[in-house]
Amino acid sequence: MSGVIEFIELCRLVEHPDNANRQSRENFGKLVRNIERTGRYEPLVVRCHPKKKEYYQVINGHHRLKALSKLGYEKAQCVVWDVDDDETDVLLSSLNRLCGSDDVGRKARLLRRLSKQLGSVEVLKLLPGTRSQIERLVNIKMPRSVKNISSRAFANAAVFFLDDEQQRIVEQALSAAEAGSDIKMRARRRAAALVCVAEKFIDISKSEGKQ
Repeated sequence: MSGVIEFIELCRLVEHPDNANRQSRENFGKLVRNIERTGRYEPLVVRCHPKKKEYYQVINGHHRLKALSKLGYEKAQCVVWDVDDDETDVLLSSLNRLCGSDDVGRKARLLRRLSKQLGSVEVLKLLPGTRSQIERLVNIKMPRSVKNISSRAFANAAVFFLDDEQQRIVEQALSAAEAGSDIKMRARRRAAALVCVAEKFIDISKSEGKQ
């Protein structure tokens, strides 16, 4: 694999037809604004196109490619990897999925600094996440010491994959659930709302099973 960054014309970059990664319209807009504001972006990962001579196939960076095109870039920074079809399939399935999780305390500190430097409106334009998610992180109060805190005191994380319309409906419902509550109670009310929906679904499933 070559690790050298090359500048390749956008017209010679072809998206892989089996790229499964999708990005919401809102987050794509934030990606565009980030690149427009800083002029920086993570280089795309490409390979020589298996069928088109002098063209390259994108393995990682499909949304960056679209953002650069939208901003009028003629070339993109790319890392060219020498990989076959099997290796490409593995990379397509993993590069956008093998990621860590945020340390909540550190992320909250970063967001507070950014909000102070840029203002909350600008932060919302640039960072992924809804207004309520960012505000909750900015205002979160982390304990000074965790020595005497039981592991049972921490919430269990749950990950859901939603399309744009599903996310809109869920966010609308959760926002209604937390309406009128103070910041300390909002997360608890949102969790309770999700549990209520889950219990209702279980009841419906049981009723259908008896029929």
